[in-house]
Amino acid sequence: MQKYSTIIGVITLRLDSESYSTVQKRYSIGSSTVTLIMNRFKESGLSLDDLKRMEPKKVESLFYPEQNLRRKDVPLPDFDAIHQKLVQMKHPDLSYLWLEYKEKNPDGYQLTQFYKHYNDFVKERYGSCKLSMPVERVPGEKLYIDWVGDQPELMTDPETGEIRRVHIFTTTLGFSSLVYVEIFPDEKLQSFITGVVHALQFYGAIPKYLVPDNLKTAVTSHTKDGLVLNTVFSDLEDFYGTVVLPPPPRKPKGKATVENHVKYLETHLVEKLREDIYTSYESLNDAAKRIIAAINQRQFRKPGDIRGSRQKAFEQYDKPRMRPLPDGVYTLCDYKYVLRVPDNYHLEYDGHYYSVLYTYHGKPAILKATMSEIRICDENNRLICKHTRSYRDFPRYITDETHMPAEHRYYKEVNAHDGAYYRRWASVFGEAMSILIDRMLRSVKHEEQAYNSCSGVLHMCKEAPRHIVNEAAQKCIDANACKYTYFKRAFHSLMNDRMHAADGGSQLPTHENIRGRDCYQ
Repeated sequence: MQKYSTIIGVITLRLDSESYSTVQKRYSIGSSTVTLIMNRFKESGLSLDDLKRMEPKKVESLFYPEQNLRRKDVPLPDFDAIHQKLVQMKHPDLSYLWLEYKEKNPDGYQLTQFYKHYNDFVKERYGSCKLSMPVERVPGEKLYIDWVGDQPELMTDPETGEIRRVHIFTTTLGFSSLVYVEIFPDEKLQSFITGVVHALQFYGAIPKYLVPDNLKTAVTSHTKDGLVLNTVFSDLEDFYGTVVLPPPPRKPKGKATVENHVKYLETHLVEKLREDIYTSYESLNDAAKRIIAAINQRQFRKPGDIRGSRQKAFEQYDKPRMRPLPDGVYTLCDYKYVLRVPDNYHLEYDGHYYSVLYTYHGKPAILKATMSEIRICDENNRLICKHTRSYRDFPRYITDETHMPAEHRYYKEVNAHDGAYYRRWASVFGEAMSILIDRMLRSVKHEEQAYNSCSGVLHMCKEAPRHIVNEAAQKCIDANACKYTYFKRAFHSLMNDRMHAADGGSQLPTHENIRGRDCYQ
């Protein structure tokens, strides 16, 4: 079963005419899964916008009904016999042998699982061979992103003289190999986003794909939850109109271009930087830019290389095939994943608590903080609400009243007013009501203890004529019983009398067809 974000992402990319291989790499799924999702999308008769308006759980259950999720144990095929057949074939074709297997075992493994189990069998039985397939790099297609594995000690604390380690962020384009480098104090998510944004500004254009290293190791100190990382990728894709294709974990050949440059930079950049002393990241990055500029202008060693230098190849081949940068600047966020929205429906960030609609309590959420704004999204990265970020010590709770249930809004309204507020409100009805409210406020040790009673009395009188309100209040004053319960009885008694008088009492009208009480004696 695939999650909502994968289902929507697959449909979006396929409707944008992205290839199957691109969709598979982006979401780490097989071609059969892509086909299944698109077939069920067509069968549903719904549009993409219709799906986006639906609840994520409903979308997931629509594409993966519960009755289809049951799995049963399937015995492994006889891979010894299959391997012998494959060796004897003039043109080996494992998919042909899979078709034979499926004819005999209709409920057997699908092609992807069949391939996996066969490869595991070959690796266990015969070991693996290390062959490299040549890869044709398409100009302007892929930007590879990584952290240099070596963390050299290059930063000197000017006060203590302590030498500190630094972290080197690097990117390279697949065809021209034009390199960008920036040095950070850590490998947290904020540094990664900053590096990507600055790299794209350096190139001045957008490639079709961003291929970052498997960033679990890069952001472990920030969060161990992959959901936040997927949210970052989603935001980058939306803003820059590109596709993020993380390579498989522990498979460096999935990004051999940047891996080779990482090794290259560990010598040609780091060793050059060691020749000087740096007391600030600004001076360190200035030095790194000068070294990288020289590397990008350097001619390739291989004779006859049409690229000449990295810079020349970029200008001639890569950049013309890349899209221009979008208008505006990508806003850097600090991401915080919340496993469960607390019962008070407020999420903490930087000593303040920001409200979310109360119906989300108990559900996961993602908080995104910029310098001026707090955004809260659901687990599928759909925006729930926004708040202006607060930097003042108080109030600590930043609450949108529309996020509160009705009973909480009522108590907030009651607690937000003081005695002067209730005295002003009472004066609208007249002198007797003003005296009643004043005495109610004075009758308790602490004025706040009477606020609920005052609010109840005044709300009761909202739609009533003023003379009845004042008459009921005067009865309470005369009886020296200035309390909510006594006023309620007096007020309802007067209102009932008024309604009775309006109806002409309970006396029936005189009419020849109406029998009187004498008929029943």
